[in-house]
Amino acid sequence: MTIREAQERVDHWIKTYGVRYFHELTNMGILMEEVGELSRHMVRTYGEQSYKQVEEQERSTEHIGEEMADVLWVLICLANQTGIDLTQALEDSMAKKTNRDRNRHQNNEKLLPPKGD
Repeated sequence: MTIREAQERVDHWIKTYGVRYFHELTNMGILMEEVGELSRHMVRTYGEQSYKQVEEQERSTEHIGEEMADVLWVLICLANQTGIDLTQALEDSMAKKTNRDRNRHQNNEKLLPPKGD
């Protein structure tokens, strides 16, 4: 599915099953909530934090995928509500980053492999 198709499918779902979009500020709050849930799983799976014993059943990359999809869903809702074409916005962002950062990361000593490797 393309980004444009995802925007169309989410819009159709909202209008068919969701009655209407939540207010933009409500969706912004929901987006932050979903990003927090994604963060929680990421820091416990790839970072130094660990799951509590009661949470062990949540340990899986499947949960990370679910949370990423939730973030994407709400972001698409916000784009639809505000008239943003995410395909165009992403293309514009990639062009901007390419022009601005063409050599920046290649010249960043912090990104080079450690000497002796």
